[in-house]
Amino acid sequence: MNTPKLVSQIEWLDARKKLLVREKELTRLRDQIAVERRELPWVKVDREYIFHDANGQKTLSDLFGDKSQLMIYHFMLGPDWEEGCTSCSFWADNFNGIDIHLAHRDISFLAVSRAEYDKLAAYKKRMGWTFNWVSSFGSDFNYDYQVSFTPEQKEKNATEYNYRGTEFFSDELVGVSVFAKDEQGEVFHTYSTYSRGVDMLNGAYNYIDLSPKGRDEENGMSWLRRHDEYD
Repeated sequence: MNTPKLVSQIEWLDARKKLLVREKELTRLRDQIAVERRELPWVKVDREYIFHDANGQKTLSDLFGDKSQLMIYHFMLGPDWEEGCTSCSFWADNFNGIDIHLAHRDISFLAVSRAEYDKLAAYKKRMGWTFNWVSSFGSDFNYDYQVSFTPEQKEKNATEYNYRGTEFFSDELVGVSVFAKDEQGEVFHTYSTYSRGVDMLNGAYNYIDLSPKGRDEENGMSWLRRHDEYD
C-alpha cells in the first residue's frame, strides 16, 4: 500500500466532501440504470427446460415456486468438474440468508449448474450453504443463456459471451439471468448480465472497495481461495 498523504482533520473533511459529490453522482446514475433495466423489453421463453433437485425434476416454471419473479445465478460447475469454481464459491458465500428477504419482494432466488445434482448437493454441504441450487444436467439451459459452450464452439475458438464474440477460454462461465411469470403462467426472460456485471451480487467486494487497499488485484484473483482452503 502506498504511503498516503497526511493532512489535518479539516483538510480531510474537505476532501471527503468533494468525494461525496462524486459518490452521489454514482448513486443517482445507479438508480437511473436500475429504472432503465426494469424498462427493458421481455422475451417469451418458448423452450421447455428440465432441472433436478432433491425432489426430482423441475421445469423452469416450477423454479418460481409461488413467486412471479425468478433470479438465477449461473454457478460454474460442469459435469466433469471435481469442485465448484473458486470465484463462484466466493460469490455464493454472499447468498446464504438472502432468499427469505428476496421472497418478500416476490423473488425466487437460486443457483444453477450443469453438474449432476448429487455433486451439487455434496459441494453445497461441504461449503455450508443453504440457498437453493439445482442441476440443469442434460438441458440446453446454460447453452441458451450463454454461460456454457459446446465442443463445436470450442473447436471454432469462438463463443458469444457478454453480448459480444470472444475467443473460447472456458467450458463454463458466470452470469445472472432474471425471469418473470405472468398471471397466465407464461415465462419471460427479462435480463441477463455476465462477467463484471455480477459484481453487484458480491457484498464482500463492496466492503473491500471501502478499504484503503481496495481489491489490490494487479495479479488478478490469485489471492482467492474457497473459504475452507485458507491457511
